[in-house]
Amino acid sequence: MSERPIQILMIDDDEDDFFLVTELLRDISPGQYVLEWAPTYQKGIEAIERKTHDIFLVDYRLGPHTGLDILHHFQEMQYSMPVIMLTGKGDYAIDQEAMKAGAYDYLVKGEITADLLERSIRYALDEYKHLRTIEESEKKYFGIFEKAHDLIILADCDKNIIDANPAALRRLQYQKEEILKLHLRDLFTIPEQSEQFLSNICNDGVAGTQEYEFKTHDGKKLFVLINAVMLDEAEQIFLCVIQDITEKKREEQEKQHQEKFVITGRIARVIAHEVRNPLTNILLAVSQFKEEDDVAANEESDLYTDIIERNCTRINQLITELLDSTRMIELHTAEHGINELIENALKLSQDRMQLHEIRLSKQLVTPDIKVNVDDEKVVIAFLNIIINAIEAMAPGKGMLTVATRRSQDKAQVQISDNGIGIPEDKLSRLFDPFYTNKAKGTGLGLTSTQNILLNHKGTIHVDSEQGKGTTFTITLPAV
Repeated sequence: MSERPIQILMIDDDEDDFFLVTELLRDISPGQYVLEWAPTYQKGIEAIERKTHDIFLVDYRLGPHTGLDILHHFQEMQYSMPVIMLTGKGDYAIDQEAMKAGAYDYLVKGEITADLLERSIRYALDEYKHLRTIEESEKKYFGIFEKAHDLIILADCDKNIIDANPAALRRLQYQKEEILKLHLRDLFTIPEQSEQFLSNICNDGVAGTQEYEFKTHDGKKLFVLINAVMLDEAEQIFLCVIQDITEKKREEQEKQHQEKFVITGRIARVIAHEVRNPLTNILLAVSQFKEEDDVAANEESDLYTDIIERNCTRINQLITELLDSTRMIELHTAEHGINELIENALKLSQDRMQLHEIRLSKQLVTPDIKVNVDDEKVVIAFLNIIINAIEAMAPGKGMLTVATRRSQDKAQVQISDNGIGIPEDKLSRLFDPFYTNKAKGTGLGLTSTQNILLNHKGTIHVDSEQGKGTTFTITLPAV
């Protein structure tokens, strides 16, 4: 038996808008929606009181009334249903007022498309279903609370955490008794974000879904989306449903890195072609010039021609290094253990670690995870990261931590230091060719490292905090 069509009531005094929405709903999925039209405020109230509709589209302007009056009528009836407000372009204040009054979403007339309409309807219905599930019964609520995959936290407007579900405890790495001693602001990385969030929920009773930065018990940064609602106005208790989007953002960032790398390679090849041709001509001209009798007999001319040749050679060398660091490389792959590769890289860096008096902490998984790689190239990639870590730490105070683990079908390596860290505004440029903070560095080491890992279908991600250190996370497909 097919699923019952979704019953929609549209309260709007403009018949053209009704016909437009009717056509859009037909385009989305014929037969999935049944749309009823109430052309006046009064007819809309009568239809609402029949309680036969699943969702409501309400125009803000209804003659002497407004869509807010409709929302207030729902409140008076104590009848909670999903309402989408239809407003005019540029009515931002009205949009916000409608959301505060209980609208689930708003759509701007003149900008409504089939995709936008369906997404809004689906969002409102899903949100309504979620809230109804919580409100149905205390027993059912706590079942959801305990078993939910999303992080759920109960808090009050004094910023005290009064409960947290198991998913929140696991992801934030707290024991129950520990998290109950915290203020909600302790979970935020950025104090301004916590104050903004608390102000919204405590003053308005609702906080629209927004992205924030959280930190775990051990200081690890999480990117989260928080949807919060007031559960008890008298007690000022609100519920936060928190979606961890850290991995999603990381995947997006890695995709951007890959796209950027491909573009960089193309630019490098263009530069090589356009620069090497005139460079060759310059070298040929200088060579011919040096053979002139007057020039050959003049020591000062010899000095200047040598400078020209030397710098042309240097430019050519830099172009070669740029091309090597960004082009697809030939791999000679075989199965190797990820621990074996790390150990080889650490051996090659041993002298440098001893010179800088760096302590080493190894947390290697057992049994070893096999990966199909070109071992020489992957060891070079690991070595580049290890050397950068060593040079970022103060001699005699540095701690290099190397850890391996399996993450689903991937081998993961984390190389961490307690060095000076990298400013956030510079993280995005870390793998750019010739970008370096070292006085004598070429800025191609990490570019080459990224190239090696991308050629192995691997990824590299960086987390850093100034004054605390940096962690490189590398993943490679496991065999």
